[in-house]
Amino acid sequence: MSRSRTRSRQVGGSTTADAATVLDVDAIIDDPTIEIVVCCGAGGVGKTTTSAALALRAAERGRKVCVLTIDPARRLAQSLGLTALDNVPRPVAGAGADGGSLDAMMLDMKRTFDEVVVAHASPEKAAQILGNPFYVALSSSFAGTQEYMAMEKLGQLHAEAVADGADGRRWDLIVVDTPPSRSALDFLDAPERLSSLLDGRLIRLLLAPARGPARLFSAGFGMITSALNKVLGAQVLTDVQTFVAAFDTLFGGFRQRAEATFALLQDQGTAFLVIASPEPDAMREASYFVERLSQDAMPLAGLVVNRMTVPAFALDGDDAHGAARRLRGRTRPTADDLVVASLLEVHARAERVAERERRVVKGFAAAHPRVRRVELASLATDVHDLDGLAEVGERLAAASSRV
Repeated sequence: MSRSRTRSRQVGGSTTADAATVLDVDAIIDDPTIEIVVCCGAGGVGKTTTSAALALRAAERGRKVCVLTIDPARRLAQSLGLTALDNVPRPVAGAGADGGSLDAMMLDMKRTFDEVVVAHASPEKAAQILGNPFYVALSSSFAGTQEYMAMEKLGQLHAEAVADGADGRRWDLIVVDTPPSRSALDFLDAPERLSSLLDGRLIRLLLAPARGPARLFSAGFGMITSALNKVLGAQVLTDVQTFVAAFDTLFGGFRQRAEATFALLQDQGTAFLVIASPEPDAMREASYFVERLSQDAMPLAGLVVNRMTVPAFALDGDDAHGAARRLRGRTRPTADDLVVASLLEVHARAERVAERERRVVKGFAAAHPRVRRVELASLATDVHDLDGLAEVGERLAAASSRV
């Protein structure tokens, strides 16, 4: 995977005259210079399904794809016909055409952390770290660890892909389903937060006895450790100090890899897709993400708006509601009259919902007129297999010409 492209190229293409508003998903996944697609957005907007559908469509169009999900609901495994996903990419049977293939994996946060420790520490120090109670807590539940480990795993997958060389590489496209965080920005903030943690005063203080000469064991340091003992307890403080001392040699490597992965995300071989639903909260989150991507010079491909309401037929909602009232208001309405009136009322409600959604999307478009987008109608049923994912991919591609 070559990283020699310039930053001036526009990510993705458009097959229509209105190139400022149309997101062509096939142009993105067909572009051999696009090597990473990151699907990001608020939780509950169809991010995992979109990621899997794009990965499957890319494989069917000849790409060698690995899709990485961080969704704890494990819906991706079910959709891909796998009994389980874990930290190792596994082939998806029946996916791929014209030389394409699809592997899928789910991030195991602690296992990824363990792998990093084992790979970058001596066997003795790795055993000391892995058995430390503070490390167990940090690697399992510390705020931001999942997001950072997603970045770490992405870097690993990319390195593994390029290690085989240009002709025999394992993957030429990695699709990332970002964590369902409270804030969708956590994925981008994770490396900076980790660096802040590693550079923090408390960490430097805890490292002082191991790094410095005897003069560092001053009365002041003794007072601080005494205070921490009262707050944390002697054993907890000892565990933390032992962990920090053992982990000290890995700090620089974490920071360097975080910076390298952040630069990888800024490269024009990466395309960010913001996923949203036509609800005010989700679209506000999408706006925040678009602004943050711009701030960090990340290559934004566009916006996918999932679950748009599309009424069954073209009829103004007020007209439908009025017609329903007239049918029900007849002196002796027939059974057919009542059935038709009920259908008209259902349509009127759907039309009102659709109009509200259109206003929300138009508000986003007015605030971000240069962001390309594609709108996808709600599906009648949940996606639970490869056929369902293939249908989502086909709808995404078809909708590109109707924005």
